[in-house]
Amino acid sequence: MAFEPVKFFREVRTEVTKVTWPSRKETLVTTGLVFAMAAVTAVFFFVIDQVVALGVNLLFGMHV
Repeated sequence: MAFEPVKFFREVRTEVTKVTWPSRKETLVTTGLVFAMAAVTAVFFFVIDQVVALGVNLLFGMHV
């Protein structure tokens, strides 16, 4: 099976034209949602960590 670079790049270019690219607005909205969800998740795990640390401190009397 021989590799034909010209044929390969021609086929790649054909496939790329079939891709439905998101608009600028869709990209910005999606990016904003990803950052918002990452922030919400970070706050959630911070609160859970603080609650667990408080529980350990109360249970064992240790101050970490």
